[in-house]
Amino acid sequence: MKQTYQGCWPTMITPFTSDNKVDYKGIKELVDWYVDRGADGIFAVCQSSEMFFLSRQEKLDVARAVVDANAGRIRVIASGHTSDDHQEQIDELGAMAKTGVDAVVLVSNRMAKKEEGADVFNRNAEDVFRQLPDVTFGLYECPYPYLRLLTDDFLQDCAKTGKLVFLKDVSCAREIQRRRVELVKGTKLALFNANTSTLLESWKDGYVGYNGVMGNFHIDIYKWMFDHFRDQPVLAQQVQDWLTMAAVTEARAYPVNAKFHCQLTGLPMTLVTRAKDPSILNENARHEIESLVNLEREERQRLGLKL
Repeated sequence: MKQTYQGCWPTMITPFTSDNKVDYKGIKELVDWYVDRGADGIFAVCQSSEMFFLSRQEKLDVARAVVDANAGRIRVIASGHTSDDHQEQIDELGAMAKTGVDAVVLVSNRMAKKEEGADVFNRNAEDVFRQLPDVTFGLYECPYPYLRLLTDDFLQDCAKTGKLVFLKDVSCAREIQRRRVELVKGTKLALFNANTSTLLESWKDGYVGYNGVMGNFHIDIYKWMFDHFRDQPVLAQQVQDWLTMAAVTEARAYPVNAKFHCQLTGLPMTLVTRAKDPSILNENARHEIESLVNLEREERQRLGLKL
């Protein structure tokens, strides 16, 4: 039985072969790795997946490969609409919906240019909903190439009308998160936080999940906190503090360092990425991931998780 839109979801990295082709065997192994470690869902073909560096066909093939490898165990959502042209984006979204994913995720900064206002964003979003009425949509406030946060009016309208089932919040702001909880109260729109430092408090306020980069390193530790933040609040706060410090890793050579972490934890994967040169993973960055792996082992032992 597939779980609902809640819990802890990684933003999936894309494995590549040594000659820079998508590694579909690696995708199968990575999906199993996520599921085995307690992920409640997978966000594929996202920024961590290097969606801006995948061809249109590769994006569809990756999504299908994730759906096939998952085999209905947990939910899978995907984005991949990276075109600048509005109608091309709609074509991308429609094609992605046919891959078997549970929801197709709109990217907020694709719906209007940086200099364009909420009127353009709203008009383009409504046209997407109009042209694709049978597609289940989520929305991601992707920070690349620029960050566009949703307006309160748009979020509330989508929540009340059921146009969105999922929001990946990248505001990193408690004030905004508290306000959004009130805006969607009583609806089926699931609020997920991408930011670790505000994560625990956002769950207490009413957010229902985590969807972020560090799920590629220790999704099981996030999952422990999600499962126990109510019945073990003191320990959950300690875990929150640990996760917040570990999340500094995100700023260092990602996603190359995530692939190095996979290598160190028994998941075969090259360091090849298209978004960044693997050489940015210098000696210091490698030592940092080696230390993180040691600290993860200690934290899992403390929490009674599988080592």
